[in-house]
Parts: sequence; structure tokens; C-alpha cells
Amino acid sequence: MEARAFAAQQASDLATLKRSSAQADLGNDVDMKRVRDDSASTSEAGEEAAAEEDALEEPLRGPIASQPAGLPSTSFAERARYIPLRLSHDERKLLRLLESALNVSEYTDKVDILTWRNKNQRVNAQIRDLCAILSGLMVATNYKKGQDLIRDRSFADNEEFFQDIFELGRRYKILNPDKMRSEYGKLMYLLMDSAEPAIQEMLEFKCVRQLRTVYNFLEERSGLAMLDDSLMHTATAEIIAGERPRHEVQRDIKVKEKAREALSRRYRSARLSEEEILLCIYSISDNNSYLLFNRDPIDRFIHFFHRYFKSDSHEPGYSLAIQGGRDGARLTHNHERQYHYVLQSLTLWREISTEMFKLWYLAESDMLREGNSYRLCDTGQGLNRVQSAPQVGKAMQQILNRVQSRIGSWVGSSVVHLGDHNVPNALMFIDKYTQVPRILNPVVSVLEELPKLYRDSNLRSYIDSSFGGVEQCRKAIIVDFCRHAFDGSGADNFFDAGSCIDGRLTSAWNWCSKIEKKPFYHVFKLAGWVGFDGEVKS
Repeated sequence: MEARAFAAQQASDLATLKRSSAQADLGNDVDMKRVRDDSASTSEAGEEAAAEEDALEEPLRGPIASQPAGLPSTSFAERARYIPLRLSHDERKLLRLLESALNVSEYTDKVDILTWRNKNQRVNAQIRDLCAILSGLMVATNYKKGQDLIRDRSFADNEEFFQDIFELGRRYKILNPDKMRSEYGKLMYLLMDSAEPAIQEMLEFKCVRQLRTVYNFLEERSGLAMLDDSLMHTATAEIIAGERPRHEVQRDIKVKEKAREALSRRYRSARLSEEEILLCIYSISDNNSYLLFNRDPIDRFIHFFHRYFKSDSHEPGYSLAIQGGRDGARLTHNHERQYHYVLQSLTLWREISTEMFKLWYLAESDMLREGNSYRLCDTGQGLNRVQSAPQVGKAMQQILNRVQSRIGSWVGSSVVHLGDHNVPNALMFIDKYTQVPRILNPVVSVLEELPKLYRDSNLRSYIDSSFGGVEQCRKAIIVDFCRHAFDGSGADNFFDAGSCIDGRLTSAWNWCSKIEKKPFYHVFKLAGWVGFDGEVKS
């Protein structure tokens, strides 16, 4: 269904491109409507089209998601280097095969065990088993293509097929972090093993190929000039409806569609079709959608934080001060110090979320680099692959330095755990920081839902009697979160938790695990909260 919906959307957009802008029915939208003159000459029509494209240079009038702030370069050319290309209709069919094969695979159960037997032979056998499953599923899905794949051919002969299907799975996961929650780990560990020279020699083919991004896709087709076009922001921006009237939202949608039309007409060529241009635009839009749903909750929580708290003073009963050894806290901060500690942690999480696609790209590069071997160790949380991640570590230091220079003084430790028993490898690092929106999104949703709950007379009585009103309830939630989600808890030593960069997130998860014991737990349930773990099933 998803593949058909995607194909229908692409066909619809392509049909829109083939209509003249002058013939588009814009209804009662006076600002956008243009009069059609059948007697106009060809040159006049060209001038009108040019004038319309010039009008698109103006920004959308309604609220839209802003471009990522804090990036070293906010240009689309820089961002496109790390934005995966959205899957095509045919690739989505192959994705279902990959998900099915990974779902039944027991790769990590068979490989990541401590035994005296030869590991390389186990890895070789498991990879070949998975490739055999993929080949069989391909035959069952499309007999003709499957027959061409397996007839008188070895796995090495189908190297390109396996590289493509593994690569599109990686692309899909980056664009959809809540999907393939268990399958992606198997895939990356399989590809990590396949990158070893000894395994490649046994397999006689390579499983890994470079991630297909918007930048290298356009570069191959001489279409990079599109990324510098001023219309790109309008064509890819997220339109936020909010409380705006429907006609205003519809107007912004039409402006966005026309910007896409203009870009497709302007940059199409013999090497770059309109469909391919749209695919690139959609891919960048996917990145903006990711930022809207994963970074913007951090911004909204920071807004609430600034609204209710100041660094130099506090209301009675709403101090952020914490004392080590009391209520599970392992840090001791007065109100002002805790205020800055919370704010800098939230700011750091925001910057990490902004650059998540880049960090994810670098994480895969570190994991799949030939010669970057790992050790299978008991980290205290079972057997894990401990592997260095120099590119991710360097990028994290750059982000941290940028946040520190912006904020000024730094509270707590600035140690970034990576490649040790806390964060064994780059995959664990990515998994750790994709949890941030899963923690903050529910909290922000409850804070924003409270005024709506308060309209009900029975719920109003409950909130008034328990907290004293909406504002007091909000402050109770925020002050508890800012105290105990940033108190160094979650481990029994300062190396595993405490005030280090990763320990701050450990404390936040510890707070989530105790939500049932909080006095505002019933408010969370009334507001529709179901958990902090997001979608589990693909």
C-alpha cells in the first residue's frame, strides 16, 4: 500500500507539472490567481511564467519550519551530502523482501557468541543463508526476475543486486528512524562483518556500497545547480497549520507546489528527468519533516523552560536545586547551576538532532570501514561489539565546542563516551540520541494538551484540586523533569551516568522509567500518553 501511495503521489505531481501555471485553478485565492489571455503571444506567456517564478521567490506567508540553525553551513548543497535519497516505487518492493529476510534471520544469535569455533566460517554461512533467502523471496515475488537472478549464477555474480538491496535498507532506516527497530541492527552487524577482508575473500563479493544521497545523485547527473536555487526553501519547507484558517494553509500548499513545478522545469535535462528532480526535492523535504517532529519538540520545551524559570530567581516551591543522595539524585546543584545545566543539555540535544542525518552518515561510515575491527565484550549489558568511531567522535566534539562557545560557561563534564562499555559503537550512539524526541515529545504534548483538558468541568475540578490550575500543573511537571531527568541518576557511578554528555540522557531515561510514581501521572494518561518508546512494530 505504501508503494502504491508513493507511486500515486509521484504521478499526481508529474501531472501537475504538465499543466500550465496560467491554467491552474486557484479558486478564490486572489493573491495567487492569474487571468488567462488566449490571445497572448508566446513571448508574453514566457514573460508571465517568468514573473510567476519571480513571485515564488517571496517566502511563504504562514508559519513554516525554519532551516536548521546552528549548522556550520545551512546551504542545501551541504545538507544534501548527508540526506539519503527517498526510495523509488521499485525499491520499496525490494525493501519488503529485505525486511522479511531480516525478520526471520538469527544472524546475531548465531554470530555474536563466545565459542571456540571459527567465527569467520559462521559469518560466511549466515551471510550466504540470508542471501539465499533474499534470492528465494525474489523468485516468489517476481518469477521472471528471480529466475534471471539465480539461473546458473553464484552469489558473486549477483553482487550488485545484494549491494543495492542492503543499501536501500540503510537509506530507509535513516529517513524513518521508528521503522526497522530490530532489523536494522542485524543488517548493520552483518554488513560490518562483511567488510572484513577475510570475510570478503570467503564470500567472493562485497555487500557494502556507498550510501546514495541527494548530493551524489545530482552530481552524477550534473544537477547540483538546483541546490543553490532560492526556490529550494519554498519547495521543501514544512507548512505548519497550527490554528490558521484552512484557506491560508491551502494557499501555502499551492505556493509550495508551484515552487516544485518551477524547479522541475528549470533544471530538467537529458540526464535529469522531472521525476528525478521531484524525488530529490521530496528527499530534502523528508529531512525537514524529520526536524519538525524530532528537533522542534526540544525547541518547544526550551520555550516552556524560559517561560516559567529564570536563572537568578525562582518562585517558592519551584526551585530547580537538587541535593546528592536525596530523591535519587547523584549531583548537587543550586537553582542557578541546575538551570544552566538543564539549558545547556537541551541545547546540545537540539544541535545533535539538527545534525542527526550527518551523524548517522558518519556512523555508518565508521562501522562499515574496511579494517575497523571490533571486539566482542561483556559491557555489563550483555555481549556487545566494541568498535572505535573516529568520524562520529570528531563531529560530536565540533558540535560540543560550538554549543560551549555559544553558551559560555559549561556545567559538568564534557566527556563523550564512544567506543567503550557505555556506548560500544556508532550504532549504539545513534540509537541513544534517537531517543531524545521519544522522551521530550510526550512531555511537550502533555504540556500543550493541558488547556484543552481544562475545558472539561470534571477535569478542571481535578486539576484545580490537585495542582491549583493549569499553570501550576505545567510548572510541577517541568520542575520535576528538570530536577530529576538531569540529576546524574541511572547508574551507580559517575563514569556511567553523572554529568557527562551521555550520562545526561541516561538520567532522562531513568526519569521516564519512574513516571508511574509521579503525582502528575494521571494527567499524562488523561492527555493521551501511552509510553516513551515510540512505535515498536515496523
